[in-house]
Amino acid sequence: MDDWQAHAARTLREAGFRTGGARARVLGVLGAESCCLSAQEIFARLRAHGSPVGIASVYRALELLVELRLVQRVELGEGLARYEARRPDGDHHHHVVCDGCGRVDAFSDESLEAALAEVADGVGFAVDAHDVVLRGACGDCRG
Repeated sequence: MDDWQAHAARTLREAGFRTGGARARVLGVLGAESCCLSAQEIFARLRAHGSPVGIASVYRALELLVELRLVQRVELGEGLARYEARRPDGDHHHHVVCDGCGRVDAFSDESLEAALAEVADGVGFAVDAHDVVLRGACGDCRG
């Protein structure tokens, strides 16, 4: 995800924003992840590595990154939002969420993407982004 981090830093600079401090640290955490994290999880990772960034700075950084379309906010229901890098090439995945333990896993499915494109065409929309969240019980909770 180094390409994403370089792209994000460049986009921030071009939009007139500094790329240091909390923003750089949040970019680093998101760039190292392959799936979504909550603001609290990002904050906890930063604190675990000795970063003095406050939770309010994490939220401000995330708001700006979402506004600049560098990060996607993923709504998982029940007021829980997570954030993940939006790759410049459009590559993405979707999520399954366990209602029992809260586990979140990523999945990709080419036939689902084709079906979503067909639906968008059928209703005359040019879809810029989408996310699919499947809810249920993971193997451990289904037991």
